Amino acid sequence: MKECIVIIPTYNEVENIEKVILKILDLPVKFHVLIIDDESPDGTAAKVKELQSLYPDRLFLLERKGKQGLGTAYIYGFRYALDNGYQFIFEMDADFSHKPKDLLKLYNACVKEGYDVSIGSRYIKGVNVVNWPMSRVLMSYFASRYVRFVTGMPIYDTTAGFKCYRRKVLDSIDLDKIQFVGYAFQIEMKFTVWKYGFLIKEVPIIFTDRTRGQSKMSKKIFNEAIFGVLKMKLSSFFKSYALETKFIPRVGQLEKSLG
Repeated sequence: MKECIVIIPTYNEVENIEKVILKILDLPVKFHVLIIDDESPDGTAAKVKELQSLYPDRLFLLERKGKQGLGTAYIYGFRYALDNGYQFIFEMDADFSHKPKDLLKLYNACVKEGYDVSIGSRYIKGVNVVNWPMSRVLMSYFASRYVRFVTGMPIYDTTAGFKCYRRKVLDSIDLDKIQFVGYAFQIEMKFTVWKYGFLIKEVPIIFTDRTRGQSKMSKKIFNEAIFGVLKMKLSSFFKSYALETKFIPRVGQLEKSLG
């Protein structure tokens, strides 16, 4: 049965991608892996294709034209996962800032404990970040506190990108109405899930900054997260969050819409 799939968006991650894939596939839970590559010029997709010959039933690749943003990559992956019958959908980075073995913590929270969403949290037990300069640690930590204050969400790590969703969660959200494409996408998804009333658990992880490759964080992305939260909160007053199953487009339809 297709139970668990890990979605990993990539752009110029050839230095990390093989190692992270092999670590995931070596875990005791039989995860499948979906790489969504935005036309990386460094050969990331080519490296994934090499590995596909060894793991044809567990490793999958979707290639998109140009750099289209983190949020659209995950939505593309969510639709693929729903279309192909997966019950638990995970998201993580390719750069080892999220430890592959911690997927098991997210798995246990949703599969064994019954939560709808699990979040790998840097801040649920103090501040667990390695290799970041203090300025970035403070920026991230207080950004999460700011988001909690504005939105009212009882979530400590509001910008975390290491998560597991039960299928019914993504099947209940109108993904076409998710507005943000950068790191604010992570905030908007948590806010939407929380407003729908799904059960959420934060599990503690240690976040380690990348040692290979280049960070994708920028001032523009950070500003989107900070200022977009106010807009998101205000617009929520005019939305209904009554739970209902939404129509999820087929993957073929998605590919046509993207050209």
